[in-house]
Amino acid sequence: MRPVPRPKNHLDSFRYAVEGIVHTFRTQKHMRFHFFTVVLVLLISALLRMNRVEMAILFLVVSSVLIAEMLNTAIESVVDMVTQAYHPLAKLAKDIAAGAVLIAAINAVVVGIILFLKDRRIARLSIQIDHDPQPMNVMVTVTLLILIIVMLSKVVGGKGSLLHGGIVSGHAALSFCLAATIMYRAADFLTTALAVGLALLVAQSRVEGKIHTLQEVIVGGLLGVFVTTLIYFVRVPL
Repeated sequence: MRPVPRPKNHLDSFRYAVEGIVHTFRTQKHMRFHFFTVVLVLLISALLRMNRVEMAILFLVVSSVLIAEMLNTAIESVVDMVTQAYHPLAKLAKDIAAGAVLIAAINAVVVGIILFLKDRRIARLSIQIDHDPQPMNVMVTVTLLILIIVMLSKVVGGKGSLLHGGIVSGHAALSFCLAATIMYRAADFLTTALAVGLALLVAQSRVEGKIHTLQEVIVGGLLGVFVTTLIYFVRVPL
């Protein structure tokens, strides 16, 4: 049996942790459903302009579901490693782990209903320019959204890792997300031009380094601009 690699430094520990997340996504259909749900929930929460307390609660319940699903997968793997034959204790361990996921999911649904249906928020969504949403909430949410979408695209496409390669350039997506954010908040031509120039330099470096093709960089840039624009143009009127 091949020995399990041990992390040599903090970067290796981070890489192994990411590999664990990617493996769970690739092998567990429930995890894929959870991730797609997270993208939808984060997008709606940004559009609804939730305050910091509401966002913190939402992040906690969303992460609890993902953590529970990953622990469930880990327990199932350990049980299968110990025995492939039916054993009441093995079944009990798997059932308890699955029950933990169910409780976390039910809790997330209840919290989501409370937050999203508060004061008929969703019914009051409208499309109009809003240049002054809560900047910290928007940046955290948009960054997480882009990272999750990029990771999902790389896993589904079967190409690249979280920080290197893939069918969508994460660096281009984040750089153009920042450029779009600066454009909407600064409303100044020179500042916008400088931000877009820096984003283009980042995109060019990915192509020059042969890490991404031109098409992958363009897709990443469009993703960053689209998500950011959506957040800034769709809001709930007060």
